[in-house]
Amino acid sequence: MDIAGVATTATGTHVIENRKHLSTHPWLRFEIDLRPALPSLWIMLGECQSKCEHLAGVPLRPDVNRKLHAIYLAKGVAATTAIEGNTLSEEQVRQQIEGTLTVPPSKEYLKQEVENILEGCNMILAEIAGGTLPPLSVERVKLLNEIVLKKLNPSDDQAVPGQIRSHSVGVMDYRGAPAEDCEHLVGRLCAWLNGMSFPEEQETVGAIIKAILAHLYLAWIHPFGDGNGRTARLLEVQILLGSGVPSPAAQLLSNHYNQTRSEYYRQLSRASKSGGNVIPFLEYAVQGFRDGLREQIAHVQSLQWEIAWQAYVHETFQHRTSEADNRRMRLMLEVSTRPVETAIELIPTLPGLVADYHSKTAKTLSRDVNALQQLGLLSKHGNNVRARKEVMLAFLPTRLRKP
Repeated sequence: MDIAGVATTATGTHVIENRKHLSTHPWLRFEIDLRPALPSLWIMLGECQSKCEHLAGVPLRPDVNRKLHAIYLAKGVAATTAIEGNTLSEEQVRQQIEGTLTVPPSKEYLKQEVENILEGCNMILAEIAGGTLPPLSVERVKLLNEIVLKKLNPSDDQAVPGQIRSHSVGVMDYRGAPAEDCEHLVGRLCAWLNGMSFPEEQETVGAIIKAILAHLYLAWIHPFGDGNGRTARLLEVQILLGSGVPSPAAQLLSNHYNQTRSEYYRQLSRASKSGGNVIPFLEYAVQGFRDGLREQIAHVQSLQWEIAWQAYVHETFQHRTSEADNRRMRLMLEVSTRPVETAIELIPTLPGLVADYHSKTAKTLSRDVNALQQLGLLSKHGNNVRARKEVMLAFLPTRLRKP
């Protein structure tokens, strides 16, 4: 357990340091006691680890995998910059990822803010892939800040990208730690986080805790003249990715902070005013991370469900090769893309079916619908039909199955 204000010399002698932050920011203790945490926090952390492992093992086609990665990278980058006032949309960030975004000169700085976060995320991913991800250090944190502020005009005229500030700063009613202590405090933060150890089977739980603490403490210290929040969120991403958390999930905390921005600032303020009790902030952040993982898993399951359903339809018609069978398979696949029931009379107007039915009668359409019903692929309710995709859900409770 690290005690604020106590240092060990080369000879092993313990001395009391005369640091200003001991009186101005006594909550910067670099220690945590999770024993008072409610069971719900550990239950959520366990669920997060389980869902991260589930997400990491999901088989998806490479094109779908790339698309999913881009979607959540865009969400995370957009959220990270939006908290600081960037107004580019997720779609515009997607365009930036693809290299197709164009903005007028007056918004070029917004594009640069996004590009900087993308550069930071891509650098971290490349280092992990190459086995060169460095441990946390003051120099590493400085580098992340330098990337965050690259080619930008800092909001603070005294701010120098990648350099610890030498002046007082604050955000809203909060004042950062004394400038003369900032480098020391960032060093202690890195040493504290590097020194945390968790059992191998709890590595993801440990990474989530460390990532949130890194974010919280860097926000408290506020070591730079500008870009502290973005630097903290990049640091969070590095810790999560470095522990093996899937890349889409590593962006979820930033999404949560942005989507609950007022609560985010309230929890930050509450944590310092409570004397450094980090458990409420942990509970707030972990709950958002857990909810985001649930949404991601649901999205991935829907993708897998759709792929399995299409394969099932093709398999059903594998040995049915007549013109009518081919038309019925196309009808089935087209109706399957619609999220709600489809009126039978509208089927001939669907984009993929116009050519099939432009010269057919209503009787032919009725026979096709009945044939698909008999195959168990289609469900009919009055004048509407829908795909019976639920037959692919092997363990769906009977009470949730639709007739």
